[in-house]
Amino acid sequence: MKRIQYMVVALLLLGSTAMGQNLVDGLRYSDYRIKGTARSAAMGNAFGALGGDFTSASINPAGLGVYRSSEFVVTPSFGKTDVDATYLGQTTNDSKYNIGLPNVGYVATLKNNSGGSVVGLSFGVGYNRLNNYNMKRMVSTSNANSTLLDDFVANANNGNWSNFYEELAWKTDLLLLDEENDVYFNDIAANGYGQSQRKSFSQKGAIDEFLLSFAANFNHKFYLGATVGIHDVNFKENGNLYEYDANNNIPYFNDYTFHNYLHTTGTGFNFKIGAIYKPIDALRLGVALHTPTFYNLHDAYDNRMNSYITFDDGSENFEALSPLGDYDYDLTTPMKAVFSAAYVIGKSAIISVDYEYVDYSTIKLSDGGNGYNFFDENQEIKNAYRSVGNLHLGAEYRVNSLFSLRAGYEHFPSPINAEYQSADGTTDDAVASTISAGLGFRQGGFFMDAAYKHGFDRNYAEVYSGSDLAQYEITKDQLLLTIGFRF
Repeated sequence: MKRIQYMVVALLLLGSTAMGQNLVDGLRYSDYRIKGTARSAAMGNAFGALGGDFTSASINPAGLGVYRSSEFVVTPSFGKTDVDATYLGQTTNDSKYNIGLPNVGYVATLKNNSGGSVVGLSFGVGYNRLNNYNMKRMVSTSNANSTLLDDFVANANNGNWSNFYEELAWKTDLLLLDEENDVYFNDIAANGYGQSQRKSFSQKGAIDEFLLSFAANFNHKFYLGATVGIHDVNFKENGNLYEYDANNNIPYFNDYTFHNYLHTTGTGFNFKIGAIYKPIDALRLGVALHTPTFYNLHDAYDNRMNSYITFDDGSENFEALSPLGDYDYDLTTPMKAVFSAAYVIGKSAIISVDYEYVDYSTIKLSDGGNGYNFFDENQEIKNAYRSVGNLHLGAEYRVNSLFSLRAGYEHFPSPINAEYQSADGTTDDAVASTISAGLGFRQGGFFMDAAYKHGFDRNYAEVYSGSDLAQYEITKDQLLLTIGFRF
């Protein structure tokens, strides 16, 4: 039974969605960590000037002009993601294995033997994986100093009532009304907190870029290329927040679980142009420009809440379900400029470097399904994000005509302004980097490349609105194997 038998009219939260598209969604679909062929992965994806690999269609399409023959490649992968999460002084670990197919590509090369400056044309079709979301995370603490219910109380007292949040807490006897003072409250805050918390996140999905590319070779000195990219988005997240009174210090309240589900699907498109110039045979210089990706996205979501409450006359379990929600909106990602250089040392070694400039503060949400213009969210994006320079380094050594050895490094500075999340600078060390190594085998028209990537990503995020920041240290280990044929 409810301790307060008082019914209120649930107000619809007009002008915004129940889930709320925000800066987190904008960055999720704008921050690409390409996963193409094993050769490219082993060399830190530094292929903007090097070319001759299908991954270059997603970096600098002029690289397809380097091909001298046609090629078909396919790349399966196997990996594991480990996450150490530290929240309010307590560290927990979770992990997830994943199997994928991050690359399939075909390049057709036409030679021009009739004279003129154009000595070859190349056409490419296939796809490269731009992001892999498969991950499990968990945070836990035994002495919390806030609760998710605080946000529900604040919303209810401000007249914002959603049947995806406040209504669930009301129906499960977690959001309570003080009739005498006409204010909402929750038992956890009223008794000074100290409850235990555990939240788990399970994510899966990917962004795949399907490519149609064209490149021209001018006298083996200058290369021009263009790519039309069609992006396929598929992201799922399940979250479970469990709060419980482990020490039996909070009257009435025993525990509750809040479950949220989100499934985002959609498509987008962009355009890439690029050029490679060889001032001397050993040196290649590259530049590429990526337009923004224009996404049309659809969110499907729902929430569920369960509670266990002890009254003066006994205990009772409650459950409440939200409606099934859906929402359409558009997202525009930042433009990207890629500057590259590669140096070929005789016929035995290659050194390459790519520098990517991206301004994440230009991410823009627009055209909400209910006419919402996302003005406040876009202003928050401008304040929260900044421009960064991503670095890719790669090297290859040809042992003999059959075998090659490779290594690479990638560095991704945090796109988040440290001042936005933490005035004392505790988020200044948010950064991501990857080291890689691999080998290649080639004989006749057949080749096989293998790569191992070890990535580390440190970032910070709220567990729920208003909570302390949790620190996530994410380690990704991945094996890639490319099988290819040239003809």
